[in-house]
Amino acid sequence: MAEPSQLGELEPIQTDRVTDFDPRRVDATQLQIITGHVSGIIDALGLDRTDPNLVGTDQRVAEMYLEMFDGMRSGAEPHVTTFPNEENYGHMVMERDIPFYSMCSHHFVPFYGHAHMAYVPGERIIGLSKFSRVLEFYAKRPQLQERLTEQVVNFLVDKLAPKGVMVVIEARHLCVEMRGVKKPGALTVTSAIRGQFHKRALREEFLDLLKR
Repeated sequence: MAEPSQLGELEPIQTDRVTDFDPRRVDATQLQIITGHVSGIIDALGLDRTDPNLVGTDQRVAEMYLEMFDGMRSGAEPHVTTFPNEENYGHMVMERDIPFYSMCSHHFVPFYGHAHMAYVPGERIIGLSKFSRVLEFYAKRPQLQERLTEQVVNFLVDKLAPKGVMVVIEARHLCVEMRGVKKPGALTVTSAIRGQFHKRALREEFLDLLKR
């Protein structure tokens, strides 16, 4: 599907949403192990850990990884409350431009962007804020954009049993922009479709809404 790439370059994400990460949940042993490994990397690079700018960097990096990978923690899966579709609403419900940050599992550097999600309700509907929580849950782990897209779609299918679901994710990867081919601004687009969104008319309605 090439259509979403016509949306152009992503704008920088601006969000003041409070994260659910709680430093008090950090496993002290896990933190200590990661800190030790980061110290080893710093030493291997020939850096002076007594430099004021590097004092405590090993632990800060360890804390950052535990926060960025919080989706792997036991109990991190969001509780998704669904409601009866009492109005028998049978058209598309869409949430677009949901920001996210994740870490590429190939190089452990960030990729970030926006997700666009839509579903056609069956017997149940979902609170709109839960789209963001589902996305963040799967983003907070070493990740591939393709896998992230499929995981979000499958979660919504499993929890909602909708008539159809479609997810499009647009992201910039720092492993592409900072290293290797070094192509700043390159945009990766992935999509996943279930149910009624295999019908061309509904899929085109989704894409038309993205262009507005």
